[in-house]
Amino acid sequence: MTEVFTGSFTQQEPIPDDGIAAAMDVLRSGRLHRYNLAGDETGEVALLEREFATYTGARYALAVTSGGYAMGCALRALGVGPGDRVLTNAFTLAPVPGAIASVGAVPVFVGVTQGLTIDLDDLAEKADEAGILMLSHMRGHLADMDRLMAICEANGITVIEDCAHTMGAAWRGIPSGRWGRVGCYSTQTYKHMNSGEGGLLVTDDDAVMARATLLSGSYMLYARHGTVPPETTFDAVKYDTPNVSGRMDHLRAAILRPQLRNLDAQRARWNDRYRVVEDGLRGTPGLTVVERAAEETFVGSSIQFLLLDWPASQIAEVLTRCRARGVELKWFGGAEPVGFTSRYDSWHYAPSDPMPATDRILRGTLDMRLPLTFSLADCAQIARIIRSEVGAVFQAEG
Repeated sequence: MTEVFTGSFTQQEPIPDDGIAAAMDVLRSGRLHRYNLAGDETGEVALLEREFATYTGARYALAVTSGGYAMGCALRALGVGPGDRVLTNAFTLAPVPGAIASVGAVPVFVGVTQGLTIDLDDLAEKADEAGILMLSHMRGHLADMDRLMAICEANGITVIEDCAHTMGAAWRGIPSGRWGRVGCYSTQTYKHMNSGEGGLLVTDDDAVMARATLLSGSYMLYARHGTVPPETTFDAVKYDTPNVSGRMDHLRAAILRPQLRNLDAQRARWNDRYRVVEDGLRGTPGLTVVERAAEETFVGSSIQFLLLDWPASQIAEVLTRCRARGVELKWFGGAEPVGFTSRYDSWHYAPSDPMPATDRILRGTLDMRLPLTFSLADCAQIARIIRSEVGAVFQAEG
């Protein structure tokens, strides 16, 4: 009998009970705006900022409306503007080049390796083309951060990390987001903490944090934030920094704080599911598993595998056959963007030169979410279905 998976790839776990209780307290107070506080009350947003700074080991954290806003804010806080060139991954999602384009800057795309990380050889070749790298840890894959930072430091490149898929991850024990000048995170529903929409920015840089705080729409209420640079830092920039409002509210922060306390335990649960699928796919004829580096502590909230050098028609057949059995795969090799999936040549606002080696990888890259609502038995079944359908197409085509 043919197995069919009946679970949902978009169903998340409920918000924790203590998060729901905290959210209800905020709703009953009516004080949702981050600066709408009573007396010397700290407020949920400032508490989240303090707790996230402690979790990441950063001096400062800023809670904002989205990961995309955090990236745009970081670029503005570093003085990036119209016509500036910014290095970034060719393998990423649209909010990354979108953040660069939002400040009038121009993305310079860097290739991807078979390990789905930024191609450090290509980065070294392009290092003289820009002074900023917007590094996307796409789908949770961390490059060799020691070598990457050595390249950037040797060439005077400032690094901003897009950690939308790596909250809770680390390279050699150093958290994702703490290698570059600024780390940017997302708390959108499909990320590692869920507030529907939301984001966080971390840095140790006084001036960057002061500008980011003012940019986020603090007016002159920046002293109410959870992590605050010296007053003199604000004095130097407060009359010259525009308000580009992107504040987080107390309701989202209340939902997130309990999730932050549980993030490491959630990482272990995601990785249990990831390893079950990975083990089930390993050895499938025609399928390449993406190997993880020993130095990488990752969060397996999604999994990717490669059908390298397969014709597009055969990959499309695999997708169709898996979908018929309840397994939803995304493909980065499709000619048109679909849902959350697009690639560098889809973004016509960010012109690019052909990248044959990268195109080869993207044509063969398949991607699948692993929500924590899946059991380990679910993950084993999903792996069996993928293995069966990839094998059937591979065998049929010889």
